[in-house]
Amino acid sequence: MLVLITYDINTQTPLGRKRLRQVAKQCVNYGQRVQNSVFECVLDAAKCREVQHTLEKIIDKDKDSLRFYYLGNNYKGKVVHIGAKESFDVEDTLII
Repeated sequence: MLVLITYDINTQTPLGRKRLRQVAKQCVNYGQRVQNSVFECVLDAAKCREVQHTLEKIIDKDKDSLRFYYLGNNYKGKVVHIGAKESFDVEDTLII
């Protein structure tokens, strides 16, 4: 299923900036960045719980926030992109 992960990390302190880097680094492991604090991830239920648990351990719940939007398996008609940074199909074959 396609899961949109968004986050807002308070970066007013060095620890906040460190948390921001850690959250972004973890999200890259699970999907593609589509905007600064937004990642599209194709995950099964177990991976989704895994990433949620991983990110919850990093953030400060009093200062930061995470959002998970579950778009399901039939997401292609639900996502409209306009503008720069065209993304690639995360379920298509990737040739490196």
